[in-house]
Amino acid sequence: MSETGTLTAARTPIIYFIDDSATMREVIKIAFRKENIQVITCPDAATAIAQFGERAPDAVITDVIMPDKDGYEVCQFIKEHAEFGRTPVILMSGVVNRTVAEKATAVKADELIRKPFQPRDLIARVKGLLHLNPVATSVEATPVSEPDASPRPSHALAGVFSGGPAPTPAARRTASTATVGAIPQRPAVLAPPAALKPGISAAEVQKLRSEILRLELLVKKLQAELQAEHQYCAALEAHFKNLQESQS
Repeated sequence: MSETGTLTAARTPIIYFIDDSATMREVIKIAFRKENIQVITCPDAATAIAQFGERAPDAVITDVIMPDKDGYEVCQFIKEHAEFGRTPVILMSGVVNRTVAEKATAVKADELIRKPFQPRDLIARVKGLLHLNPVATSVEATPVSEPDASPRPSHALAGVFSGGPAPTPAARRTASTATVGAIPQRPAVLAPPAALKPGISAAEVQKLRSEILRLELLVKKLQAELQAEHQYCAALEAHFKNLQESQS
């Protein structure tokens, strides 16, 4: 069963917020409580889609990483649906890079937001999509253009890769020394060809080295994604605590 925010008027916009994090759903419910917007929070895509027929969405906000359908599949379902095709969709992702942006473009998402973000900024972004007195916002969100609109990267998507202020040396040291999950680190020095079994050719040695480098890059990518998720969860918990204290 989904969790439903307070309906504050006879006809208010209906926003679906899909995220498997119970903390995140609670934060968004609290954030939207004073808005003239009804929020239906759901832990997975199936729960949300099952309710679309009874309460059609005016906008959908969904996390990219989901336990059943991922955010891209949810967006594609909505955009290809005869009734809901014009519904704005905001995708949320802890890691925003070229691959993520291209996937968001392919499924015709309206915006792509990097997590963590401030709930108030998300509210402003939603109001902008629904034309409800939109206001300036500092949320790192990117309107996503049609995939075939131009052979060049769109101006909107260019913002995804511009990044923010350069991290401080202390932040870089913290990120580089953080232990993420249980992914083992590969020794820094590769074994010389002499250490390999006799008879192996130079081409095979080069192929092995290329494969090791590919795996090393994959490990680094996974570490970065896990680190971003950990930082996101920590920021959410801190924000949720602040919200509870402010309402007590």
